[in-house]
Amino acid sequence: MTVTEDGADERSSKETRDRIAQQFIEALPHARALGMRMVHLGDAQAEIVMDWNADFVGDPHSGIIHGGVISALMDTCSGAAVLAHGSAPRSTATIDLRIDYMRAAKPGQRITAKAHCYHITRSVAFVRAQAMDEDHDNPVATATGAFTVER
Repeated sequence: MTVTEDGADERSSKETRDRIAQQFIEALPHARALGMRMVHLGDAQAEIVMDWNADFVGDPHSGIIHGGVISALMDTCSGAAVLAHGSAPRSTATIDLRIDYMRAAKPGQRITAKAHCYHITRSVAFVRAQAMDEDHDNPVATATGAFTVER
């Protein structure tokens, strides 16, 4: 593969990843319903954001987002990181996802999930993820997971 001086092949790869990322989100009804938006996909990493929405509040008195919404965001982001791995898996599904909740997300703040697929075998991918509100130094939750890999 030849890369031109203006980086055409690199741009093409980024455009392909961006298209795949958009298709990934659009293909998942729960991701659309929760308003998830992919902001980064590449190098076995993914970043997805989700704006605060009153419909997702678990406790109406506090305005805190329900933990299940955070789980869905982290699971989706982790699966995207697997698909962004350099070995190019065609599909993935969650085998196991352990989530440790550190604190409640601040009401009214956007939630960001970042995931990294740090190891992959013939049939299983391993991922670490974090979810945070606007305080990026103090995670809302962390996760580790195992995902199927279909090539």
